[in-house]
Amino acid sequence: MGRYSRLRAIRRMDPHRDYEQIHKLISQYEFPWDYSQGIAVAFIRDYGVPRIAELLDRTQEFEKAGQKRYDDTLLFAYEMAEDGFDSERGRAAARHLNRIHGKYKIANEDFLYVLATTVVGPKRWIDRFGWRRLCANEVESLALVGHKLAQLMNIEGAPTTYDGFEKLLDDYEREMFAYSPANHRVATATFRVTSSWYPGPLRPLIARFTLALLDEPLLRAIGYEPQPRWIRRLAERAVRARSQFVRALPPRPRWWPSKPKPRSYPFGYTLDDLGPHWAHGRPLTPLSDEQPLEPR
Repeated sequence: MGRYSRLRAIRRMDPHRDYEQIHKLISQYEFPWDYSQGIAVAFIRDYGVPRIAELLDRTQEFEKAGQKRYDDTLLFAYEMAEDGFDSERGRAAARHLNRIHGKYKIANEDFLYVLATTVVGPKRWIDRFGWRRLCANEVESLALVGHKLAQLMNIEGAPTTYDGFEKLLDDYEREMFAYSPANHRVATATFRVTSSWYPGPLRPLIARFTLALLDEPLLRAIGYEPQPRWIRRLAERAVRARSQFVRALPPRPRWWPSKPKPRSYPFGYTLDDLGPHWAHGRPLTPLSDEQPLEPR
């Protein structure tokens, strides 16, 4: 298999029929690291909105169990997608997530925005830093996955196109981005988690590199100053150098998909383990096609 063999195969697919398969090829084979970085930036963008950050701040999940909160978010997405969004596993994960969200009063437009970040974030990161840009079928598949997630989570008004998600995100941020102390607290707690993955002496540098890759409107909203230009250039060159190295490697073998490696669950997890402590131990009956998802 050549480096661009999967790209040629994806271009022959029908994204309306094959969007789940294309999404797996993006996230597990072609761009696993870049996709996860785009999702990580999507998490941080949520903190630029005071009413979202204030809810997260009140729960204290990031302060008390930041690594678990980070892992759970990734694992919910993985559980919904791995066997197919309409599979028993996928619908059970969606039901569990809806049950958790149902405890809080969250506006539909906030759900839409958070969903849009998970569509737009990976695309923007991959086009900026990936070993190649996404093709049209890949971009359309990201949007169709986002639309499917909206259906599973009872989110109304989700676009079906990438342009629709991007416009939704940009319009929402233009109106809603603003600084609040909660924004800064939740962002700092998240940076503390991600920096902890590296040896102690490297953590300040990793934190500066992370900030250097974020845009100024987001930095202002979470209460951080832009990094000096030389730091920004160094961070961008380092990520692009990695992409050039990846481009020269053979493609990831079919038998070796990239899967989450949650630090919170070194011995494995069940769906019931995901989410805050109060959501554990409740029955998780898989949904049938006739059984509606619980309202938020």
